[in-house]
Amino acid sequence: MDIKRVGNVMIAVADMKKSLDFYHGLIGLPIKEQREGWIDLGSGENSLISLHPASKTELHKGSSLENGITVGFLVGDVQSAVDELKSKGVQVYRDIIEKDSGKNVIVLDPDEYFVSLFEPMSKEKQTQTGGYHGFTPQ
Repeated sequence: MDIKRVGNVMIAVADMKKSLDFYHGLIGLPIKEQREGWIDLGSGENSLISLHPASKTELHKGSSLENGITVGFLVGDVQSAVDELKSKGVQVYRDIIEKDSGKNVIVLDPDEYFVSLFEPMSKEKQTQTGGYHGFTPQ
């Protein structure tokens, strides 16, 4: 097996418009492709977030930090990101915590999926160590 990178993260959503408003309008991911029942967000060769409608017959629920999926983003300034998202009504699940490697906060998307925002302490070292739920690209 020769995996090169993550292709996309698919998120089943209850309301496509609300989720598009969150990931595109608030988080700022550009729309790469939009078609009936599917929206790819991201740019270039980067990994994509793909939104699609959740099943109407299956149980739809968010995730948990202990046993679910968390979508994570690397940010330049976690405090300003939180301030902006709060001003637009986004719910903070876990306030900013700080450790040696950086700062991390967990917010909720419209489906109550966890979204991790991580600001590394060192701008040269763009990696993440234990204690955070989230993602930092290498």
